[in-house]
Amino acid sequence: MLRANYTSMLSDQDQLIFDTLVPADHYLRRVNALVDFERYRATMAVCYHATDGRPANDPVVLLKVGFLQTHYNLSDREVLAAIQVNLAFRYFLNLALTDTLPHSSLLTVFRARLGASLYQQIFDGVVGQARAVGLVKDRLRLKDATHVIANIAIPSTIRLIAQMRERLLSTAEPFAADQVSAERAQALAIRTATSDLSDEERLLARVTHLRQIVAWADLLSKNLEALPQEPSPPRRALAEALVLAHKLLADRDNPDGGDRVVSIQDADARRGMHGAYFTGYLLDVALDADSQIITALSVLPANADEAADATSLIRHEESIHGNDIQILSIDKAGFRGELLREWQNPDALGLEVVVPPIKVEPTSYFTAADFTHTPEAKTLTCPGGVSTQRRTRNRVDTGWKYTFAHDDCATCPLQERCLKHLAKANGRIVVVNDYAAEYTAARQKVTTPGYQQVRHEHRAIERKLAEVVRQHDGRRARYRGRARVSIQYLLIGLVVNVKRMVRLLLEPAQRGERCAMV
Repeated sequence: MLRANYTSMLSDQDQLIFDTLVPADHYLRRVNALVDFERYRATMAVCYHATDGRPANDPVVLLKVGFLQTHYNLSDREVLAAIQVNLAFRYFLNLALTDTLPHSSLLTVFRARLGASLYQQIFDGVVGQARAVGLVKDRLRLKDATHVIANIAIPSTIRLIAQMRERLLSTAEPFAADQVSAERAQALAIRTATSDLSDEERLLARVTHLRQIVAWADLLSKNLEALPQEPSPPRRALAEALVLAHKLLADRDNPDGGDRVVSIQDADARRGMHGAYFTGYLLDVALDADSQIITALSVLPANADEAADATSLIRHEESIHGNDIQILSIDKAGFRGELLREWQNPDALGLEVVVPPIKVEPTSYFTAADFTHTPEAKTLTCPGGVSTQRRTRNRVDTGWKYTFAHDDCATCPLQERCLKHLAKANGRIVVVNDYAAEYTAARQKVTTPGYQQVRHEHRAIERKLAEVVRQHDGRRARYRGRARVSIQYLLIGLVVNVKRMVRLLLEPAQRGERCAMV
């Protein structure tokens, strides 16, 4: 539970030391003057019981400790060791020289207590403070993503199966210790019996054994669910392990599937490609072009659709702050007809979208634009005047694939301008894309001065992502699990935004004062 009052009483000696040794223009003094951390006390109070438990440490102090830790790239132990001797840190936290500090393990408990949702509220609150003083505008949002490497060692497939088996047996042990002992003995026997076999045969034996364990654990879990009491933590752990085991076996049944579990320690991490293949997550960011403040961010699995996440980022910001964003700038990943239509729909987001088009190689042959499409009659007419109604949906379901008759194309005088080679069974095949109008409009926009200006401004988000990666160790995840990794990057986003707010609101005045003195 929370105490009734957390006001720290600084002695005159404390105040004198702070005034003497912490410079008036110190960065942390500016942060304290600019950002109202106290307003988030009520937000965090919902995570504490009203009457039960020992009096908790001040949540505002713990939140500011997380700020210091993220800003200076310190571990839980390192940040508390620094606070012990760093007067600027103590001033920032409003701690007297004699105040005791929490144990480093409490920071882990505090992050888990708040969870990603409350850190999201705090991040949105800081963006709201920037908006309240007129920094954040609604003219233009820049959107981009960068990759985050997971904090795991990538196991071999055989090792992954063994780790899954052991986790499932460990969670089932409190309910059926004898059966678990028998399964472990069988696993040892399988390892001994298959030691001289090939990797494929060893893997098959272990997967078969895991299937047997999963079938038994399913029956065990079903019997436990029939119990009248509320599920205990061990029962929830068994249920979670079973879900992961079923996912892992499904991956084995569908080896070509893209959403594959790569680690038991971090079940949310995925294999993806961002320039090169990596294992981890994507950090997706929306940036206000005028103030260069991050207005929304999300952490996605590495194989997620980062272009489609622009919708979530924009909707989240507009729902929280009640604003109406005008323009969205995105890289080539956003050059997709269904997304362009969704973003520009006046009844949806109603955005103007600036996106570099995918280059189309010039050709001397007729393109789809040279054919006349009559949607009402479901007919496509070629430049030679021949029409066809033979059509099917294309493989990715983005348009109609029209097929002309072989005989018509064989006798057409324009065949050399239409086909390089005439197939034996069919004539020319033309795909009429459902989003041709959106693609045409996006390509025509490239020649306008407004497009060039927005693309010039888009470089700001590249610099912002570089700041996250280089100055705040943002290339690698500190924690495991998407929720914990989200907390890490919400804190980084908060720190980066506060740095920008300090620079925009306080540094210009100080530079002016220095110029006047000169």
